[in-house]
Amino acid sequence: MKEENRKYAEEAYSIVRHAAEKIGSRLPGSDGERKFADYMGDKLKEIGITPTREEFAVSPRASIGGIPYAGWFGVAMSALVYFALGISSIWFGMALAGICCLLWLVLSVFLYKPWFDMFFKQEISQNTYGELVPEDGKYDYTIILSGHTDTSWNWRHSEHAYKYRDKPILGILATYGKVGFGAICVLFLIGASIAIATVIGGCYMNANWALETYYSASFQNFLFAMHFLPIVTAIGSAFVVMWGDPNDRNASRGAMDNATGCALSYAVIKYFKENPDKMPKNCRIIDFNCGSEEAGLRGSMAFAEEHKNDEMLKNAWNINIDSVADEEYFEVVIKDDWQFTRFDKDMEQMFKDTFNELGIVSKTNGCIHNPVGGCDSTPMTKAGVKSVTFAAQNPVLTHYYHTWRDTHERFSMETVGDGFDVVLGVIEKIAAFQEKNGYNGPQK
Repeated sequence: MKEENRKYAEEAYSIVRHAAEKIGSRLPGSDGERKFADYMGDKLKEIGITPTREEFAVSPRASIGGIPYAGWFGVAMSALVYFALGISSIWFGMALAGICCLLWLVLSVFLYKPWFDMFFKQEISQNTYGELVPEDGKYDYTIILSGHTDTSWNWRHSEHAYKYRDKPILGILATYGKVGFGAICVLFLIGASIAIATVIGGCYMNANWALETYYSASFQNFLFAMHFLPIVTAIGSAFVVMWGDPNDRNASRGAMDNATGCALSYAVIKYFKENPDKMPKNCRIIDFNCGSEEAGLRGSMAFAEEHKNDEMLKNAWNINIDSVADEEYFEVVIKDDWQFTRFDKDMEQMFKDTFNELGIVSKTNGCIHNPVGGCDSTPMTKAGVKSVTFAAQNPVLTHYYHTWRDTHERFSMETVGDGFDVVLGVIEKIAAFQEKNGYNGPQK
């Protein structure tokens, strides 16, 4: 960390401490999330920037937060198997329910589509942002610094792996093993119900292939095995039920994920507010505190939708900051695999060059794909904004990721300060690129 930037690192770390200690869990659409958004709005007021709040509806359990529902679905399906073995028509209802559940899992939980939100309880979330414009009020492009205000539900299996914190292989097995086994059980029940319903339906229509299949030895053996398999699938489904703790008091305290993102965004805009001579030429800077990221990127989606037809996103660059705490894992996230979105290659190179200039060595070589879920760079990229996500986080599932163990004591102010230096370095490169090339849109 550069010594001249220490006071801004201290400011950022104090925000992280306040978020984790004084506010605590901040689930999407919760009072905690709103308190932190209000707090960040007040911080902007302290430096003479007027915050803007934009509210939107969110269904917290429609996406990742609803995964335990899939577990309950598996438990119910396991019990229904025994009724279906005696009353064959029940298989049709199970198959239909299975198809609906599978569509919800794929489209809403994995791909973050909002199409199922209407079927879940809604809350009100908010985006809060403030603008810093040049003293003459003129600008040609915008740099948006973003971090999300909400936190995740406590992932029980990850938290239980805390006892294996010194044995990472066992920790990974304890987490991925339980969830993976449970997912296989739920998917097996859905697939089996569809297959059996298809065969029985064919028999009702006297289809030869269905009759031959139904009376074959292998199919009869499979039906016999279904007298015992539901015991196994019920246990596996229970692991999925346990995945997310419903008690909001046990939710993640979100020091790393993502008070660090909001804190660094604020510290950077405060730096430029106090040092106007260092502001990039003809540039507007926005500090964007985004709501409900953990509910499927709903805040960044709402922001992109709200401003898609105005000048907010015109010629805009987005440095999305999400979890800066693990000093050995500084990285730029260049793609959301599940969202099929590749982020900006120009900004990717800027981050890599900045890491090298600051002497930052990373176990991930400074670059990763986001293998599951998504980050707020996806809606911004789809809206035509040049965006990447900056993180310093162990990409392997850990005992502190999305658990109540995500506290500030686990990492140092020095790491946050290094993150501050990185963001300033990238902003310098954006300014130089903009002056030389102008705005060229997302480069994929």
